[in-house]
Amino acid sequence: MTGVVLGLVSRRGAAVAREYVFAHFRRQHLERFLPGLAKLGLAGEPHAVACALYHFRSNALGGVRTEFCRESDRKAWVRYPPPRWIWQGTAIAGVPPEVSAAMLHGWHGHNGVSLGNPRLGFVCTGMTVDGMPGLEGYYLEHDRELAPQERVRFAYGGETMPEAQSMPALDPKEWPEERLERTHRAYALEYVRTMLRVLPEAAGSHDELARVARLIGLQYHEALAIELGCPTNLSEGTARSAELFARWLEAVLRGHGEEVERDGAKVRMQGWKLGTGLEPAEPALAAWSELWVGACAAHDRFLTLERDGTEWTVR
Repeated sequence: MTGVVLGLVSRRGAAVAREYVFAHFRRQHLERFLPGLAKLGLAGEPHAVACALYHFRSNALGGVRTEFCRESDRKAWVRYPPPRWIWQGTAIAGVPPEVSAAMLHGWHGHNGVSLGNPRLGFVCTGMTVDGMPGLEGYYLEHDRELAPQERVRFAYGGETMPEAQSMPALDPKEWPEERLERTHRAYALEYVRTMLRVLPEAAGSHDELARVARLIGLQYHEALAIELGCPTNLSEGTARSAELFARWLEAVLRGHGEEVERDGAKVRMQGWKLGTGLEPAEPALAAWSELWVGACAAHDRFLTLERDGTEWTVR
């Protein structure tokens, strides 16, 4: 997703990238916010507190470091300290502020609307892309109804979040390591799932996703191959090398939660869970599959990867 945003900025302009980020987070908000409040046991909290706690708890379950401070029933802070996970590494240097701010407009600024509280807004006191020590701000229930353009306000140089409040740790009996790992995976895959649906609406096609996916496959194959104990950069073009990559692909697809079968150098998914509900699914599947084309080239530049639906053959 980070690569797609950078690709849109560099090839289509910041306005298109901003539209995509806004649409992505607005869709996630509409699908996840109210059900998430109930699931996290926050529905009974004052609205400002519930919103800040929602970000704190949901991101913590996804493995993202977040901080929280309840200043009053009508004012509650949330802070995302550096490094900002969504703009990984040096990528943050290529993200325009208006593109990062689109996340706040897409999600944080709509909380009051979803809660039926037109007085609730979000005040951003700093963003990491502007050189601030984290993305931070507070939900505030005002004394009057807010106009749409007032639901997110930027106020740098004044307030800053007080000391973060310590929160009780997750109960290890309720949240064993295996459950946490599944939750981390679901959190990450939800971003990809939303991207597959929103990107063509904002950018007109999946073309940028396909281009970036191949690059990501090329760049990240080695690190993941090492983690999985698989070879990389073989440059031999043999049947042995083809089967080794097929084993890598099988492991990664299983890691996505897909049902997979492998026969030698052929890997087949039973359906495509990530694309459930996509109509038509083929353009998104073709673009997403470029991840594996790039990874195959990084594994062994003398191999090719052929796809037929949800089946891949390494040759």
